[in-house]
Amino acid sequence: MKTVCLVGYGAIAQGVLERLPANVRVSHVVVRADKIATTQAALNATFPTGVLAVDAVPTDVELVLECAGHSAIHDHMLPALKRGIACGVLSVGALSEMGLPEALEIAARKGNTQVHLLSGAIGAIDALAAAKLGGLTSVTYTGRKPPAGWRGSAAETACDLSSLTEPFVFFQASARQAAQQFPKNANVAATVSLAGLGLDATQVRLIADPTVTENVHEVHAVGAFGSFKLEMRGNPLPSNPKTSMLTVLSALRFLSNQAGAVTI
Repeated sequence: MKTVCLVGYGAIAQGVLERLPANVRVSHVVVRADKIATTQAALNATFPTGVLAVDAVPTDVELVLECAGHSAIHDHMLPALKRGIACGVLSVGALSEMGLPEALEIAARKGNTQVHLLSGAIGAIDALAAAKLGGLTSVTYTGRKPPAGWRGSAAETACDLSSLTEPFVFFQASARQAAQQFPKNANVAATVSLAGLGLDATQVRLIADPTVTENVHEVHAVGAFGSFKLEMRGNPLPSNPKTSMLTVLSALRFLSNQAGAVTI
């Protein structure tokens, strides 16, 4: 039985709790101090098995899974790694911050442990990371959403989302720029780039497309291995349409592998 601490209690963390593998136990959920009482009441009502709401990662857990967003990397992942606790990170887009990937590596080395960057809503990361070892020539990520999916982002300044009748490319630049300008949509682009050519060499195209109803992720990689094209059409998490269901399933696969005797 693997004991895990979750950081965050939003839709992803709740989805993980609802589908936990049999050999994984969540002992704590980290939330802000002012959220402890309400989170504990929710945990008691839904998971009456002794899950405790706290405001910091306890020292006696074996594994930490971040489900909270970018600020949690600084606040909780770095200290946990330095104490020797292995961590899984879903908010990979946070690593577009200059120096943060290096800080995570230094913290993990200091604690003689590992930080795992989870694939989240995108696939073929294993193939891309393997292809990197042989030499990659180019990697392009294209993110395509219905116009409504880009509301509240910088896309609104590039076009009139409500009047689009055909696909509109409103952003084309590096993965680092994409992560910085579109932080709520940064995780997939950052994950692809960190597995492949890096944040500055990976090209990103973002498209508002009135002809689609799903979030569509496309990756095109070329290198010494050959080439591949990947297209994924993700269904949203029922409790949060802005989050891919595959993000939760990716976290569950990570937990299962951490606790299992055989991994794939």
